[in-house]
Amino acid sequence: MALKPVVLALSRSGEETAHAVARAVGAQVHGREGRVDRADAFFSDAIEHMRTLFLAGRPVIGVCAAGILIRAVAPHLADKRSEPPVISVSDDGSVVVPLLGGHRGANRLAHEVSEVLGATAAITTAGDVALGVALDDPPEGWTLGTPELAKKAMADLLSGEGACLTGEAADEAHWLKDLPAGDTKIAVTLAPPQEAALTFHPQRVTLGVGCARNCPPDELADLVEGLLSKAGIAKGALKGIFTLDLKADEPAVLELARRLGVPLRLFSAPQLEAETPRLANPSQVVFAEVGCHGVSEAAALAAAGASGRLEHPKVKTEMATAALAIAPEPILELRGRPRGRLSLVGIGPGQASWRTPEVSRLVSEAEELVGYGLYIDLLGPLATGKKRSDFPLGGEEDRCRYALEQAGMGKDVALVCSGDAGIYAMGALVFELLDRSPEEHGVSDAARRVEVISSPGVSALQGAAARAGAPLGHDFCAISLSDLLTPREDIVKRLHAAAEGDFVIAFYNPVSKRRRTLLAEARDILLQHRPADTPVMLASNLGRPTENLRYRRLSELQVDEVDMLTVVLVGSSNSRLAMLGEGPRMFTPRGYARRIDGDLSNVG
Repeated sequence: MALKPVVLALSRSGEETAHAVARAVGAQVHGREGRVDRADAFFSDAIEHMRTLFLAGRPVIGVCAAGILIRAVAPHLADKRSEPPVISVSDDGSVVVPLLGGHRGANRLAHEVSEVLGATAAITTAGDVALGVALDDPPEGWTLGTPELAKKAMADLLSGEGACLTGEAADEAHWLKDLPAGDTKIAVTLAPPQEAALTFHPQRVTLGVGCARNCPPDELADLVEGLLSKAGIAKGALKGIFTLDLKADEPAVLELARRLGVPLRLFSAPQLEAETPRLANPSQVVFAEVGCHGVSEAAALAAAGASGRLEHPKVKTEMATAALAIAPEPILELRGRPRGRLSLVGIGPGQASWRTPEVSRLVSEAEELVGYGLYIDLLGPLATGKKRSDFPLGGEEDRCRYALEQAGMGKDVALVCSGDAGIYAMGALVFELLDRSPEEHGVSDAARRVEVISSPGVSALQGAAARAGAPLGHDFCAISLSDLLTPREDIVKRLHAAAEGDFVIAFYNPVSKRRRTLLAEARDILLQHRPADTPVMLASNLGRPTENLRYRRLSELQVDEVDMLTVVLVGSSNSRLAMLGEGPRMFTPRGYARRIDGDLSNVG
């Protein structure tokens, strides 16, 4: 999805300019703490914040020196086709410089900002400067059908050759009208490219599909391929795939959208039924089954709008149907609703530098953030401006159910967890709710059809181990000492097994206000199997300003110095505590010394 830009204000001298830019592009202002008076959100480390936004895919407009932006993102430059726009604006608003993403909207954004500010847009992209267009970056509603020819065509035009627009849709390409006339062919058509010419397609075509449950993906794909070929329609002219909302999770439909590289949008049965007067093949059988007289034709027409027409009526196989409709002009806004997505994101222990770029991107893309309030707060400016639904501790099932049902309405929702969402967090509960039947108090059918994405995060045990050194260098396990969801006797059984197995152990939820005895019991069980001086690390508030690390001998571990925000790492009988220049470092040998000794003993 297209993400809104963020305007960065680093000083009071550029503050008014930042707000003027933000009003012009509908963005928020993020300001440097202590140096800016007004902002929607504040940050303390400019470089880190710029980097976080860039890696999350957010366009960045920095009211600051270009060098600051360059230093922030330079280590992460990889592919100009995927990098978001980065624009520098001078404090006085007189100069606007697109630094990155010139062919991904940065030049257009720079022009928009410069017009509002009365500034000079310092565009350096050759095509924009000489011709006023970038042939590899067509405007919204258009696609480039022959991207491999864009560079040569641009070179020809820059060398003085003019352009010759051909194709039945040439009159629609107003953005190409100012090109000088000449012999360089540029085809503008709904049809597939027929010759070695730069080809653009107006996205005026909508593809409606329907299928029986568990239709083979190849059956639907082959049907659509044949339909497009028969109709003489290029894949690039498709704006999207459209169908009944009951098919939101149909594998064949999802695979088709992936193969064609276009979005999937859904309509309800009443919305499709409203298209019945325009259908070429209304069906009473279909109405009896799903509540509308047609799916593929109705979906294509609904997507094309009231002025659209049915270009190719329904074709079908044993399990699939497809139809095409055409709108009178390029479609800029998709009709229908998205499938809905729930992203299970773990934000790590808390500090932004431990949050993965993928998690930051999913949070940036989300319309709504759901989670325990503290965890959402830890996202800082990344959460600013988004709808948030805070749930208290103890409301875990309500939290997951709400997130799924919101996604079932077509929203993009992020369920925010600390650490990793799949480790003692909400991930498992989400899938449990999806697996429950209605009789078991599961979720709605709409919620079951959403896309669920699990994104890894830095778990508390990983964060604690990194701070300690390498205590997880050999076999380890994690045990939660909370008996709210796990019977106490099961926890004790696992403690004995881990102690006998001589695992390094990470204890989660070691104590609570009412639960104070299990940690002491765990210590006593472990002392039956490993030395009293076994190293133990206590890590509290990892990654936060109040982070506190300390080491103890196993025999000296006291319950009163541990709280709910503490991870307890207990070494195995082989774990060591080394005193180094940086302080004590805990590690567990893997056994390389024994292997080397054994190898040497066999020599000669």
